[in-house]
Amino acid sequence: MHAVEQILQDLPRLRDAAAGLRDLFLSDIVLIGEIPAPTGEEAARSRFIADRFVGAGLHACSVDEKGNAVGLLPGETGRKTLLLAAPMDTFVMEAGDQTIEVAKDRMVGPFVGDNCIALAALTVLPTLLDRLQLRLNSHVVMVACAGSLGRGNLEGLRHFLSSTRTLPAAGICLEGVQLGRVNYASAGVFRGKIHCRLPDDYNWAQYGATGTIVPMSEVIGRISRIPLPQKPLTTIVLGSIQGGLSYTNIARETVLQFEARSETLDELNALREKLEDIVEEVAAQSGKHLLLDTVAWRGPGGIDIADPMVRNARAILGALGVQPAIYPTTSQLAALFEAGIPGVTLGITTGERRNELDEIDEAVAIEPMSAGLAQLVANLMAMDE
Repeated sequence: MHAVEQILQDLPRLRDAAAGLRDLFLSDIVLIGEIPAPTGEEAARSRFIADRFVGAGLHACSVDEKGNAVGLLPGETGRKTLLLAAPMDTFVMEAGDQTIEVAKDRMVGPFVGDNCIALAALTVLPTLLDRLQLRLNSHVVMVACAGSLGRGNLEGLRHFLSSTRTLPAAGICLEGVQLGRVNYASAGVFRGKIHCRLPDDYNWAQYGATGTIVPMSEVIGRISRIPLPQKPLTTIVLGSIQGGLSYTNIARETVLQFEARSETLDELNALREKLEDIVEEVAAQSGKHLLLDTVAWRGPGGIDIADPMVRNARAILGALGVQPAIYPTTSQLAALFEAGIPGVTLGITTGERRNELDEIDEAVAIEPMSAGLAQLVANLMAMDE
């Protein structure tokens, strides 16, 4: 195993080598990002990434039956296998909206931070290791995962882990942002939709007829009044609401999308019961049809904060001058823990969503990317035999 102290001393060389691949890295980010890949329709992006794996010299490159792009970087001894995974799918975006702009210090475009950068990190990593003349002892299997978001519910990575002949000894889940994150725990997630529809016999001429938006606003108000504990940390995000067509038409259907998270399964179950009660009560009081639709459900998991993977990741960030951020994640880490694989989630650069940008557009910084790639290599070295 590489001594951690030696790895920390080697970080400037790793960062310089990563900076030397700036143009290749940015090019791959743009090429990947401009291929639409909504959940369930990742085929074109998957083929591109698999081709890049082939071009980078990976072995056993393929697209599996779930649409994952997979490649193997052989190790010197291969006594164990490490996993690098990044989600490949995005939320739906219209054709023509996927242009990524590259400026001097930042990139702007749809889902560029979530998760084009992490995918490009997979495609350039073999070249970076060649530049460094670094050969790991462990095999490294790289997976660009389909079916991660929404109803996909980590289907791609779960399929890979359940079908692979050699279960990885440990893994790193990559996200484009934020550099500094060291997620070693996976929050439990209840992701769903609340549908409010008018009954077939609804009296459209009735004075004061409100349609479905007003009952949904009552649902939202009641959700906002649910007391949420800080320990264990429990949150609920109301991510999207859609309903109605115009100023004058009564909305026939309104849909609320949400995600509830908690560090414990008991709290997540309790929150689910409260949401079910709210939906049933508002339906009874309003005379509208309300339905709670479960999109994804998974329990919490994690490794200890004292685990060497976590300690090393924090030390590497500190040596790079980056403040570590420790918090539970809803990333692909959950699939690793379900399979009994220890792992962490790391970010590659910094980014933000600005008010002047469209809803799907993200702005990410270019300069920190070399530190993010150096961090990735250093963590692989620390995990290596």
